[in-house]
Amino acid sequence: MEEKTTKELSPQESKQLPDIEISEVTIKNLIHVVRGQQVMLDSDLAMLYGVETKNLNKAMKRNEKRFPEDFCFQLTKEEYEYLKFQIGTSSLQDIEVLYEHGGRRKLPYVYTEQGIAMLSAVLRSDIAIKVSVRIMQIFVELRRYFAQGTFLIEKVNDLEINQIEERIWRKQHEENTEKRFEEVFDYIAEHKESNQKIFFDGQIYDAFSLLVDLVSRAEKKLILVDNYVDVETLNILAKKKTGVEVAIYTSKKTKLSKVDIENFNKQYPTMEVKYTEVFHDRFLILDDECAYHIGASIKDAGKKCFGINKIEDIGIVRDIMERLGFETEGAI
Repeated sequence: MEEKTTKELSPQESKQLPDIEISEVTIKNLIHVVRGQQVMLDSDLAMLYGVETKNLNKAMKRNEKRFPEDFCFQLTKEEYEYLKFQIGTSSLQDIEVLYEHGGRRKLPYVYTEQGIAMLSAVLRSDIAIKVSVRIMQIFVELRRYFAQGTFLIEKVNDLEINQIEERIWRKQHEENTEKRFEEVFDYIAEHKESNQKIFFDGQIYDAFSLLVDLVSRAEKKLILVDNYVDVETLNILAKKKTGVEVAIYTSKKTKLSKVDIENFNKQYPTMEVKYTEVFHDRFLILDDECAYHIGASIKDAGKKCFGINKIEDIGIVRDIMERLGFETEGAI
């Protein structure tokens, strides 16, 4: 029988936490993408709400009818292992200092945006309500930036709102004003692919999504030329299709270790890392034919303004690959 949402957790089910301010960066680091949805782990939500993970899930199960699969679902073993690989590289030290996470015997549950909103009603605690409101705001912010591109609109503070709307809906409008922004807004309205894209500082999720999309297009081989690679780089390359080979050309100062490479190859074979010191810019080459010039190391995508351009001349792509062939100085 479903329990009424007006019942709060008992003192035995909850725990006291210090009165801390949960930062926007902290919450964004705890949001992951599983099955195409933005979700948060039960253990992370329990930590933020100030309850034990088992008691949070008990409250969910007591109100099971309020949590359909699009609100909450249990991870498969494969999804959990992949998520652990991602979380292992995240910077969550500010949380880990305050709370200790124990091991778990069962596969975790994850909660979508709607599920998190329902949790605040079920738990009925002040901290749950406060944190849920902040999480909802960040979910909405991320979804809005990704789906509608409104971050670009915020940058155009010298245009009136009616001018922006007019350029979206009236494609034949020929006013001689800010043509560059008109093209950007046409792209947003029509959702057409562009060979040139720019990301402003803070568009980390948008940049990550585009790079993941490019990586997933390769059918047989990926080549990355980037002097500054680390485990965050591997998180993006892990989105490749099964069986696609990866070759990284980087500086000898790379932060990747043999252990990092071995761990990656155990789950996402096959990757090889080679040294080269002759390239300054970054390039991503798909199947030896399609190449992109990237203005920043992909591990830092979105942290500062940078652009991505598709290289249209196949001759340039071949020149880059030829140079890689005789400028390599060994492999890790």
